[in-house]
Amino acid sequence: MLWKTLLLLLFYYSVHATVTHKWNRAMLFPAAQRFKRSSAAFLNPVLQNSLEDVVLLYEFLLAELDIDKSQRITIKDEELASLRKAAKFDTICNEIIPKSIPEIRRLSSMLSSYPRVLKKEDFERTVLTMVYTAYRAAQSQGHQKDAWAESFVSLYKALKHDLMFPYSKEPS
Repeated sequence: MLWKTLLLLLFYYSVHATVTHKWNRAMLFPAAQRFKRSSAAFLNPVLQNSLEDVVLLYEFLLAELDIDKSQRITIKDEELASLRKAAKFDTICNEIIPKSIPEIRRLSSMLSSYPRVLKKEDFERTVLTMVYTAYRAAQSQGHQKDAWAESFVSLYKALKHDLMFPYSKEPS
């Protein structure tokens, strides 16, 4: 009986260790795990792979973004919008990041209890969600403005926690 219990626990641990890592990103950004309609590839682009990509992302954000009535985000600068990385930026902003207050609150809640440092794509998506939230807070009024501002602050706290995570561990 003891061996059966031990084997069952080992099996459970093995399954838990392999399956949970695959689904953690899906839990934070469920849209990143969907198939793209026009191809058989997963919809899981990563924008930042080098320092030049980080600078380019900064340029995208500085070049002014246009958010239309259907909440579609586009880059106003036509030259920047024609770059390959702009297509990935478009996919991340329009297909992956959450755009409603309940979705953003769900993300903030998941981030606040996230047990380790975020992967670079999750960090990148969280920052872009924060940018979107700041834009919506600036464009809203009254109660909606307060809800968007609260969502922004909770995302900020989650990112700050992530950046401080390695330093918040107590030495043993």
